[in-house]
Amino acid sequence: MAHQPHARGRGEGQGPALTAPGETIAAIATPPGRGGIGVVRVSGGKCREVARAVVGEVPPPRHAHLAHFRCADGEVIDQGLAIFFPAPHSYTGEDVLELQGHGGPMVMRELLARCVELGARLAQPGEFTRRAFLNDRLDLAQAESVADLIDASSVEAARSAARSLAGVFSSRIHELVAQLVELRAHVEACIDFPEEEIDPEDRRAQDRRLERLLELLGKLLAEATQGAVLREGLTVVLVGRPNVGKSSVLNRLAGEEVAIVTPIAGTTRDYVRATVSLEGVPIHLIDTAGLRDAADEVERIGVERAWAAVRSAGAIMFIDVAEDEAHADLGLQGRLPEGVPMARVVNKIDLSGAPAGRSDSDEGTILHISARTGTGIAELRGWLLEVAGWQPHGEGLFMARERHLVALREARALLVSAASQQAFELKAEDLRLTQAALGRITGEVSADDLLGEIFGRFCIGK
Repeated sequence: MAHQPHARGRGEGQGPALTAPGETIAAIATPPGRGGIGVVRVSGGKCREVARAVVGEVPPPRHAHLAHFRCADGEVIDQGLAIFFPAPHSYTGEDVLELQGHGGPMVMRELLARCVELGARLAQPGEFTRRAFLNDRLDLAQAESVADLIDASSVEAARSAARSLAGVFSSRIHELVAQLVELRAHVEACIDFPEEEIDPEDRRAQDRRLERLLELLGKLLAEATQGAVLREGLTVVLVGRPNVGKSSVLNRLAGEEVAIVTPIAGTTRDYVRATVSLEGVPIHLIDTAGLRDAADEVERIGVERAWAAVRSAGAIMFIDVAEDEAHADLGLQGRLPEGVPMARVVNKIDLSGAPAGRSDSDEGTILHISARTGTGIAELRGWLLEVAGWQPHGEGLFMARERHLVALREARALLVSAASQQAFELKAEDLRLTQAALGRITGEVSADDLLGEIFGRFCIGK
């Protein structure tokens, strides 16, 4: 997919260059440990030299070539396949050589050592993908999706990361930028020719373009938010008084006995974590100590940690019991942070005989369940997905990260500001900053320290 060149200007004090030109790098590209196949990947100008020394010849481009891999004295290290990808048609945009042998740790280490002996150096984490980015083989959003695809914990997350890698997210950004550039050209023309009388229809046309851009950007932000949930998940804290069944609710959602359950109040002294996957969305559940004034020092520390978890929650389930439904503990609920989605979960309806179900009102959502029998748990799962922003039929989702959301929100705020400006100079500046915010997503405007942070999280062989 074509995209704009990256801004690689370096300011004073930005640190060393990301890649020394002409260096050849090598790394084991398969996970540590034993396996049927192991891969050593080499990228850079010395690939042909390495191929001649190890394989005996430079293999035909993009053809699997069966060969013996040899050390300096001619002894065979291994037999396997060598594949050569000449520049620029390779993953990194440089000459790339892949040596695919048997996946024993000693074989891979010896083969890697032979490549280093021939002039390659060990690759840094993410350096292959970083070179692909710097050589315009991938933009920054696509490069990040490589790591997301590797780390995907569900089928949906893997598919979304694959769409981002294929350029779905990037193409949406480029479409917005293209329309933004057209609008900027019109606004700049009004600044450059002030002696010309501005036709009112021109202003209306500009306003319509801005409204359309805001509509497209809002839709993209909503989709990116849902894609971010697939990657990051939603942290949900279970709170309530002791012995209302918080641990039982956690165990029911997790499908296993994660937390200890007894009729003794104060059993949970510290918070317990469990992660469940609902429709591919990771839901991180935190079961906290019962919220009360505890005389026991250990339990008191547990309650303090519970409140700390509540303050960082993405959503809250306030667990209560059926007998107290008419007397909800408003004192505890009043201490919960504002603006965080919360549902009151009335547990133990198997004892009260109350019907299961969900009710929504101006005061919030109430769910009636029985953690012991599982009644009403489907509705509870539905509420969790709703809060997470999941939507059915999300086949077109792409993976997104928090930095993408920050940039999209900034771009939207700048567009709103541009729409309110009457002076063309101020409108033009807002539009320029909007384009810069969008450019940070794909890496068209990036600082070296940002790139180092992103690619430093990759595994060595990528």
